[in-house]
Amino acid sequence: MLPGPTRPASAAVLAALAFSASARAEEDLVRGAQAARACMACHAFSPGRHMTGPSLAGVWGRKAGTAEGFVRYSDALKRSGLVWDKRNLDAWLKNPAALVPGNAMGFPGIADTRTRADLVSYLEAVSAGRVTVPDRGLPNLKVVDTASRVTTIRYCGDAYRLTTADQKTHIFWEFNLRFKTDGSADGPPAGEPVLVGTGMQGDRAAVVFARPEEISSFIRRQCP
Repeated sequence: MLPGPTRPASAAVLAALAFSASARAEEDLVRGAQAARACMACHAFSPGRHMTGPSLAGVWGRKAGTAEGFVRYSDALKRSGLVWDKRNLDAWLKNPAALVPGNAMGFPGIADTRTRADLVSYLEAVSAGRVTVPDRGLPNLKVVDTASRVTTIRYCGDAYRLTTADQKTHIFWEFNLRFKTDGSADGPPAGEPVLVGTGMQGDRAAVVFARPEEISSFIRRQCP
């Protein structure tokens, strides 16, 4: 039997080791959150909110190519049979093209082993609900101010003239104005397109419609 005074010391050592392990895990998640910022350019973490890529909510344990509501998966990924676990996520983040040749993800991969491990740990924690991710997906275009809600679009020469609900007119060179659609729950109401700035200089923008058929009917060919 160990001498009495040794027992508290052993307990203290175990407690210290447990605290150290917990601290390391927290550090891993902090670094993982930092690494996940790069993902947010193309992915949201809110369930059902799909962007260029599918939502990463609940990705842990999900079969590749099966996020509900996302329809732009490559055939290669859908046929892969992969399940997103620790090993497969690490391999995917290291080199998507090597893991699934012919997939549609335009991402070269993360070379650093520790960064991948931290990101994988973070994705597991998010899926398990241990970490909450701020919603940084697309804006809610159903709730915009009058300066963003488009009422008329006129086209003349090489320019579009947009009038917004605050009675102001914005002129864009035709090459600098894009027309997009967002049919999601956060897209604009039918018949109420929204002006969204896309350039640092204020000379580029997009008009987002609820449905594609609204675009041609909304634009009038009319010169001042």
